[in-house]
Amino acid sequence: MTTDFLALARPELRTLEAYRPAGYEPDCIRLNANEAPWRAPNDDSERGLNIYPPPRPWALTERLASHYGVTPDSLLVTRGSSEAIDLLVRGFCVPGQDDILICPPTFGMYQVYAAIQGAAVRRVPLQRDQGFALDASGVIAALAAAAVKLVFLCSPNNPTGSLLERQAIERVCEAMTGRGLIVLDEAYVDFVDDGGLLELRGHYPHLVILRTLSKAHGLAGARCGSLIAEPVVVELLTRMLPPYGLPTPTLEAALASLEGDTVALMRERIEGLRQERTRVATALSGHPQVIRVHPSEANFLLIETRTPGPLVAAARAHGILIRDFSADPDLPAGSLRISIGTPEQNDRLLAALATERRAHG
Repeated sequence: MTTDFLALARPELRTLEAYRPAGYEPDCIRLNANEAPWRAPNDDSERGLNIYPPPRPWALTERLASHYGVTPDSLLVTRGSSEAIDLLVRGFCVPGQDDILICPPTFGMYQVYAAIQGAAVRRVPLQRDQGFALDASGVIAALAAAAVKLVFLCSPNNPTGSLLERQAIERVCEAMTGRGLIVLDEAYVDFVDDGGLLELRGHYPHLVILRTLSKAHGLAGARCGSLIAEPVVVELLTRMLPPYGLPTPTLEAALASLEGDTVALMRERIEGLRQERTRVATALSGHPQVIRVHPSEANFLLIETRTPGPLVAAARAHGILIRDFSADPDLPAGSLRISIGTPEQNDRLLAALATERRAHG
């Protein structure tokens, strides 16, 4: 079944004309964009911050497309993967008419962007008793009962760290064919052995993949993500973006992070982090206040505790912040999420939590 992606989009966006910025040719003196002719003090960027970045990040688009093994016309560079979520909801959900579907516990911004757009949120919880597995049958049943345009799946999932089963994802993709888009958020996929599910796009053109340089590449402060989809979807969403969206420092940092030596170093660091994840998980599992450490395929651990407050306080007293999810109704009581840091940071965390062990052990 062939999907008419433009027919799925909001009607008023199908003929939207993008803003046309001043002409851009990298080797020409620009007297057409009202820029300052001098650099700001302490501007050490390669290009100069007094000059607008390219209206669209063509060079970075090509580099990222090569990195992920896709064609440039199927990749949209965004300000973090969060902007991609916002664009998808605004592009495909008619306020008060279309819904999104999420599988909690999961990344909270899916629901926030839906609320901003006036789209209802359908919820099919992950199966906690099966390691937070995707309830494919539940999702398919929900699709039959609602006008769902977007299904958001996060794998590895945040905040559980669990990897969604490929077969379950494929079942949902089959059920959504011709009706809307499946958005697979792979922000943490660099920490997984198999490298993600990009190849599924060959079978399911309505599958959209989100990636980011924030996590494994160490560029959270640069805000650079990617949306990988059919070219017609990329072109539609591109029209919605303002020109010059990615700042020059972000472009330069992102391009540098994709150099061969840098990518090789990133992979070495990932392996070290995974070893640390195992070490920290083992240490935490022996803490008397920890009920369970959930398996994780990401750069963090979800733990269930008896008394989360004292653990959070003990970490804070030693200058460490950990995430308290104990009030989240979709997670077990007393849940905390702990990011994996350097060996030294992890040692400091474990020492801090050991003080709470002595106080209450």
